[in-house]
Amino acid sequence: MVAHHRHPLDPARRPRSRRRPGPVRRRLRRRPAGRRRPPLPPGAGVNPLARAEQAVIGAVFLDPAQLDRLGSWLRPEHFYRPAHQALYASVLALRDRSHPGSTAAAGSVPVSWVADAVTEAGTRTRGVTASYPHQLAAACPNPGNAVVYGRMVLEGAIHRTVAEHAVRLHQAARADTIRGATEETLLRADALAGVLADLGRRWGADARPVPPPAGPEPGPRTPAVDEDLHADEEFLLACLAARPDQIGTVVGWLRPEDFADPGHQQLYRALGALNHRGEPVDQLTVLWEVQRRGALNGHTLDAERVVRVLDPLAVAGSADYFGERVVGAALVRTAAESAQQVRALAEDEALPAGRLIGHALHALGPLDEVRRRWHTARTAPAPEKPQAPAPAGVSPDRAEAARARSRTRRAAPPAPAAAALSVTPVRTSRRSPA
Repeated sequence: MVAHHRHPLDPARRPRSRRRPGPVRRRLRRRPAGRRRPPLPPGAGVNPLARAEQAVIGAVFLDPAQLDRLGSWLRPEHFYRPAHQALYASVLALRDRSHPGSTAAAGSVPVSWVADAVTEAGTRTRGVTASYPHQLAAACPNPGNAVVYGRMVLEGAIHRTVAEHAVRLHQAARADTIRGATEETLLRADALAGVLADLGRRWGADARPVPPPAGPEPGPRTPAVDEDLHADEEFLLACLAARPDQIGTVVGWLRPEDFADPGHQQLYRALGALNHRGEPVDQLTVLWEVQRRGALNGHTLDAERVVRVLDPLAVAGSADYFGERVVGAALVRTAAESAQQVRALAEDEALPAGRLIGHALHALGPLDEVRRRWHTARTAPAPEKPQAPAPAGVSPDRAEAARARSRTRRAAPPAPAAAALSVTPVRTSRRSPA
C-alpha cells in the first residue's frame, strides 16, 4: 500500500487555533509623548462669509428696522447657505405682510417676530431649528452695522455669481466648438454681461471696463485646431490666392488673429500686404513675402506647405462663406478665453467687488470686438457685378439706354400659353365640315 503525502497547506494538516472565542481586541497605537498634535490657532476653520451671513440675519432679528436699509439691494439669493436664504426671505415676507414685529424698536422685539420667521423658513427649506436664531443673534457683534455685514454678503455673492456664469460661458463655447455653432455662446455671453451690469448697479459702482494691472506676459501657446476648422482656413486661403479680387471683400472684417493656425495667420498677412501694395498674388509672390517677414522658420511654415495651401487648381469657392466660418470659430474661441480670464478673476477672494466687475467687463472686450466683425460678415451686402464697358464708337447715353431696354425686356413676364394660342389662326383640315 502506497502512502500518499498530503500537501503542507492541506486544511486537514493545519494546526487548530488556540484562540478562545470572544471579542477581538485591537491594540491602539499611542502617540509618543513628545509628538503631540499642535493646537489650532484662534479663529481657524471660521468662514468670514458664513459669519457675515449670520450677522446680517442676527441683526434683523435684534433690530427689524435694519430691513429698511437692506431690503432694497440685498436679496435672498445673495446668501450662500439655503437656511440663510430661507430666513432672510421669511423676514422680508413678514415685513411685506405688516407683521407687528417689523416695526418694533431694538430691545423690544416680540418673540413672535423670530418664531414666525423660523416657521416661515421651515416651509422653504429644511434644517432650520428653533435654536438656530439664538446662534445667529450671538454671531452679530452690533446690529447697527447691518449694512456693512450686508455688503460683505453681497461681495461674496458677486464673486460666486460671476464665477458661475463664467463657467457656463466656457462650457457653452466648448459645446459650440464641437457643433460648429455660435448661438449658445452668444446667449451665455449676453447673460454674463447682464449679470455684471446688475451687480454693478447693486454694488453702487460704475460698470465700465477697467484694465487689470500689468502682469507677466503669457507665454506663446499653440491651441489644438479642429480638423474641419483647419480645412476651412486652408480653403479660404486657397480661394484668396486663386481670386485675389476677393481679398477686398473680407479684409474689412477678417483679421489674421481670427485664424487658429499660426501658419495660416502668416499667410493671410502676406496676402493682405500684397493686395495693399497692389502687387500680383500667386504662389511665388506669397512665398517671397512670407520669407521677407521671417515666417519660414520651419516651426509654423515651410515652403512646401505654402505651395500646397495656395494651389490655385485645387479649389474654387467663395471667400465670404469660408471667411464667415473662420470668424465664427474665432468668436467661440475668444469667448472661451474670456471666460477663463473672468473665472480666474472671480476666484481671487482678495479682489474687491468693484474692481472685479470692471476687470471682467474688460476681459469681455475682445469678445465684443470679434462679435461685431462676425455680425458685419453676416450682414455685409454681396459685391455688385461690374458692368461691361460700352463698345467703341457708342456714346455712354446710348449704351445706358440699351441696358435699360434690356432690363425692361428681362423684367417683362412671359406671355401665357393660352394667349399665344388665341392669336394663332385656326387651320381647318380637309376633313373639317367647314
